Amino acid sequence: MTPVRSVKNQYRGINAHLHSYWQAEGGWDSFHANHITYLTSALKAKLLPMGYTAESQQSLQIRRFGEPAGKPESDVTLYDSDLFRARKPYAQPSDMGLPAELVLSMPEAANTVEELTQYRAIAIYSYDAAKADRGEPVAWLELLSPSNKPGGQDGAYYRNKRWKILHSGIVFVELDYLHESLPTFDGIASYAPAREVGSHPYRIVVADPRPIFDEGKVYPHEFDVDREIPTVTIPLSAGDVLKFDFNEPYKKTYAEMLYGLERVDYSQLPLNFDRYSQDDQVRILARMLFVLDSARQKLDLEQVEILPTEPILLNDALKDLKTWE
Repeated sequence: MTPVRSVKNQYRGINAHLHSYWQAEGGWDSFHANHITYLTSALKAKLLPMGYTAESQQSLQIRRFGEPAGKPESDVTLYDSDLFRARKPYAQPSDMGLPAELVLSMPEAANTVEELTQYRAIAIYSYDAAKADRGEPVAWLELLSPSNKPGGQDGAYYRNKRWKILHSGIVFVELDYLHESLPTFDGIASYAPAREVGSHPYRIVVADPRPIFDEGKVYPHEFDVDREIPTVTIPLSAGDVLKFDFNEPYKKTYAEMLYGLERVDYSQLPLNFDRYSQDDQVRILARMLFVLDSARQKLDLEQVEILPTEPILLNDALKDLKTWE
């Protein structure tokens, strides 16, 4: 069959074809670097009017023995421009738990082995144009890479640095778009390899260690294949919150880096298709058939609205896909 490709992401959220390819064949590092850039830009646009800013820096992930430990830096760091705001009494935002499917206690969820780490991240700071030194970050964002997940060669190092950040009182936001490896927080049902009851392939976890670590909470925002990456509430200083749509910068990264033209063919199943749950396999097939039908009608895939697909049985979907061949 002639390949069916599109610059635009044809999935509503994470592109299952692309992420399966990266986990099977490699190449995640390039996406990691590019997506951090787009995330930082989108965060900064939202934060500056609030008196905060975001900076891309070196992350907690991947540091080898023999390298200087230094001060850990994040994929994206969030800073507060008002130095006095952080001194105000801490108040837990009232809506933190609403979009999440469960809330975990910090000591149980962030179970960690004390060891060493480094990669690339984002930090949120308070913003003051007159001051070069932004001080301590108020939030820290990491986009996980395969080697830093459980079972990866740098997994223990990453968890140790995360433990140190949480104990310093900084809000931690972790993006996990890798469905073939275990969650990094305890208490979250595992999608791989056993697909436990209630598990999901993707998640954004917000860990708020305030007012003190032992009273902190962890909020997992989990989602499935062909579901939009959620808008997540990130707590800042003194009751301030940022409601951030993670779907838009993902779509922008996907389109502007032309991943769809290089790596995604909607006429072929994703690599390691069997590593998805049956429900997610159905969602993938339904999305593929939607795209193939649009292509058959000679519609411009760059302009087609990415609508929710109709429910379909797995065997019927596989038969329908076979007819396209």
